[in-house]
Amino acid sequence: MRIPIISTIFLLTLFTACKEESTPKPNAFLALDYPTPEYTEYSNPNGFEFSQNKWSSIKENKSNSLEIHYPQMKATIFINYKPVEGNLNLLLKDAQKLTYEHFVKADEIIEQPFVNPKDRVYGMFYNVQGNAATNVQFYATDSVKNFLVASLYFYAKPNFDSILPAAEYVKKDMRTLLETLKWKDKQAAAVAKE
Repeated sequence: MRIPIISTIFLLTLFTACKEESTPKPNAFLALDYPTPEYTEYSNPNGFEFSQNKWSSIKENKSNSLEIHYPQMKATIFINYKPVEGNLNLLLKDAQKLTYEHFVKADEIIEQPFVNPKDRVYGMFYNVQGNAATNVQFYATDSVKNFLVASLYFYAKPNFDSILPAAEYVKKDMRTLLETLKWKDKQAAAVAKE
């Protein structure tokens, strides 16, 4: 008989001690606060220049390539420069093949042509949606002497929903890079105008 009385007293004490209402916590999203982009001019010895976000760092490699690192986002833009030596069609084909290799994992690939006749920069900007290894790519050329390919990669398993805020941030930087790209060799531009 004593056990039910003790149990009853314990339960009454437990219920009366918890006077605070219990409410479920609302769903929340990860708050990612990236710095406002500030751009500086970058000049490459291969004969091109562009605006670079000062929150990133550039590593120049020996093989006509460079890397733009975003350590806070664990992201890198890989850029490869190749001179055009009568092989423009092959370079274009390789750049397009690189993008469409991700089609298996991509939900959609959106192509946006880029034309800047003033600075003789022509290319294609690719927005790759879905769980592909790269979410943004582009190529640019003056059609005569210079060819550039850029791809964004994250050091994480491709999960489009998780990396979307960082991908959007870096995508804006890649668009700025393409829009501010200039070839320093004016002779190539003069030949192309003839």
